[in-house]
Amino acid sequence: MTTERSGRPPAFPQLRDRAEELLRDLAGPSAVLRDDQWTAIEALVVHHRRALVVQRTGWGKSAVYFISARLLREQGLGPTVIVSPLLALMRNQVAAAERAGVKAATINSGNVTEWDEVHAKVNAGELDVLLVSPERLNNPDFRDQVLPSLSADAGLVVVDEAHCVSDWGHDFRPDYRRIRTLVAELRDGIPVLATTATANDRVVDDVAAQLGVGGADTTILRGGLERESLHLSVVRIPDPTARMAWLAEHLESLPGSGIVYTLTVAAANDLAALLRDRGLTVAAYTGQTDPAEREVAEQDLQENRVKALVATSALGMGFDKPDLGFVVHVGAPSSPISYYQQVGRAGRATDRAEVVLLPGPEDRQIWSYFASVAFPREHVVRRVLEVLDSEKPQSTQALEPMVELNRTRLEMVLKVLDVDGAVHRVKGGWLGTGQPWTYDQERYERLDEARLSEQRAMIEYENTSECRMAFLRRQLDDPGLTGDPEQDKCGRCDNCTGATYSVDVDDAALESTRKRLDRPGLDLPFRKQWPTGLKKVGVQLSGKITDGPETGRVLGRMSDPVWGPRLRALVDGPDEPAPDALEKACITVLANWTWDERPTSVMVMDTPGHQVLLRDLGERLSSVGRLTNLGVLHVRPDLPPVSAANSAFKVAGLVDAFDPPDLTGVEGPILLLDLLSDTGWTLTMAARALRHAGADAVLPFALATPK
Repeated sequence: MTTERSGRPPAFPQLRDRAEELLRDLAGPSAVLRDDQWTAIEALVVHHRRALVVQRTGWGKSAVYFISARLLREQGLGPTVIVSPLLALMRNQVAAAERAGVKAATINSGNVTEWDEVHAKVNAGELDVLLVSPERLNNPDFRDQVLPSLSADAGLVVVDEAHCVSDWGHDFRPDYRRIRTLVAELRDGIPVLATTATANDRVVDDVAAQLGVGGADTTILRGGLERESLHLSVVRIPDPTARMAWLAEHLESLPGSGIVYTLTVAAANDLAALLRDRGLTVAAYTGQTDPAEREVAEQDLQENRVKALVATSALGMGFDKPDLGFVVHVGAPSSPISYYQQVGRAGRATDRAEVVLLPGPEDRQIWSYFASVAFPREHVVRRVLEVLDSEKPQSTQALEPMVELNRTRLEMVLKVLDVDGAVHRVKGGWLGTGQPWTYDQERYERLDEARLSEQRAMIEYENTSECRMAFLRRQLDDPGLTGDPEQDKCGRCDNCTGATYSVDVDDAALESTRKRLDRPGLDLPFRKQWPTGLKKVGVQLSGKITDGPETGRVLGRMSDPVWGPRLRALVDGPDEPAPDALEKACITVLANWTWDERPTSVMVMDTPGHQVLLRDLGERLSSVGRLTNLGVLHVRPDLPPVSAANSAFKVAGLVDAFDPPDLTGVEGPILLLDLLSDTGWTLTMAARALRHAGADAVLPFALATPK
C-alpha cells in the first residue's frame, strides 16, 4: 500500500475550524481547543514536524493525536500508528477515536483472534489509526510483514506514555526502546508525537534523545501540573489492621466512585475481600485478572456500579473516567512521580476529588523486593549470551534451564539485549548476533541511586509539612512553579488547610477487621509439572510430577497487612522456640485444613538459622495433634546451598539433596513443616524424597510465603 500526498494542507483558518469541529465530535459541543493543543496540531499537520507534549492528565493529549490523525488522513496521508502500553488505555482510545469519526483498531494480547483481520485492514488502507502494544513491535510476523508498510506509509507516529521509553522513567519497559527503530525507519517528513503526563527534566531529555524528537525542528510543549480539583491528604496509621478498618469506615463517604491502589496483587485481592465483607461494592483489578474480567471491572467503574476498584498499578495509564471522585493508596508507591501519575486519574471533570495516602512501615520491604528483581549482574547476563546459538533459534522456555534467571527476568534481559543489538528475535525464539556488548555498570549504578533517591523523596512526601501539591510538582520539575513557597501553595491539601482526616477507628469496626484479617491459612498449591530443559542440566525428569506433595497450606504472606509483620519477624529474627501465638495459629490452620486423609506424623525441614524454631514447633504440633514426631529431614552436608531463582537450576540443586529417612512402620500422610515457601520447589523435592522413602503422602505446611 502506497499513499501519495495530495498537495498543501488547507489554509490555516479553515484547518483550525476543522480541528475545532473534530474536537466537538470527540469531547462534546462546548469543547474548545486549547492554544497549546492547536500549536501541537499545527506542528504535526501543517509543518510535519516532531513534537514532545508533556502535559498533565486530563489536558487533552489524545485529542491532539486523534484530530491530527483525521486531518492528515483528509490530506491523503497514511494511517497513524499509536504505540500504547495498556489494554485499558487502548479500549478507551478506540472508543474516543470512534467519536471523532476515526476508524481505529488495536493489536494486543487481549484480541489475538482479531489480529489477521486487523493486518488485512492495514494492508487494504481501511484504518485511520492502528494502536499497537510495544511488545508487538518485535513480534517476527508483525515486524517483518506489517511494520515495513506502516513505516513507509504512516501519516503520523504517536508514542503515548512516552516516559516508558526512558529507563529513568517510573515505568520503563524494554519493548518501548524498539520504537527508536520504528522512528528511524520513517521516511522524511513523517511527523512524530511523543506524549506523557509524568516526566521530570531528566526523563524529558532522555525521551527526546531516544525518539529523535529533540533539536531545533521540534515543538516541545510542557505545561504546568497543577490540578485544581485534587485535595491531597496523608493519613498516618502505623497499625495495618487499623489502616484497613479506617478505609472500610471511610470509603462510602468519599465522593463518587474511585480507585484504591495497593502495592501487591495479594494485597489487592485481600483488601477487596475485606471491603466486600463489610458490604461495600468493590472489585479487585490486577495484572493477574483475566482480560475479560478486567474489561467488565473497568466498565463497572465507568458506570458507577462499584464504589471502587481495588487495584495494582495494572490499572493506571490511560484509564479515562473524567468524574473519578477519589484515589486512595493503601501503601505508598516507591516514587513521587509514579504516585502523581496514579492520582492524576481523579478529578479530571469534577470540582473536587479526594486523594488519600495511607502509608505503612511495610512499604519499604515491598520496595526492596521489587528493586531486587531489577536488571541482573553482569555474569548472569553474559551467561545468557553464551548459551544463545547464532543459527538455531532458542525459545525463552528452552533457554531458561541454562541460565540462573526465572522466565520473567530472562525475557526482560533478552529484550534489553535485543534493543542493544546483541540478540535478535526470530520465529521460534532468539538468536545471538555475535555483536560486541558492554555491560553498562555505571548506568545501572546510577539507576539504583535514582531509585533510592525517589524512595527517600516519597518518604519525605509522607512527612512534609509543606504544600503537598507543590512538593509533587517540584519532583516533576514543573515549569509552572514560581519558586516562591507561598505563591506555589495549592491551598487545598491537608497541610495548606489544616483540615486533616481523623485517624480514630471505631472499636467495633477495628475488632471486626482484626478478626477477618487474623484468620491464618492459605492454600499452598503443589508443583504439577517439571520445568522444561532439565536434561540440559543433567536431570532426567520431565512431564507431570507424579511423586510430589499434596496441596499444602501456608500460614500467611509476608506482604499481608496483619500477618506480614509477624512473619517477617520470624524469618528475620533470632532462632528461638516458637511463640505461643504461632502455635495457636498453626493449630487453627490445621483444624480448618480439608485434607483427604489426616496426617499421622510430622517432620520438619532442615532450615539453617531456624532449626530451634521449627523443631520446637514440630514437637508442639505432634503433641497437640497426637502425631508421631519424625524429627528433621536433613540436607546432605556435602551439598552447596541452593539459591538459583531459575526453576531448572533449583530442581537440579535439590535432586538427591536430602538424606533418606527411615520410615519403617510409618503409615499415613506426613505433615512436612518448613519456614518459608517461595518457588515451591524445595518442598516439592523434599516431599518427593519422603515419597521415595516410603511415605504414603506428604502434606506441606509453610509458615510464610513472600507474596
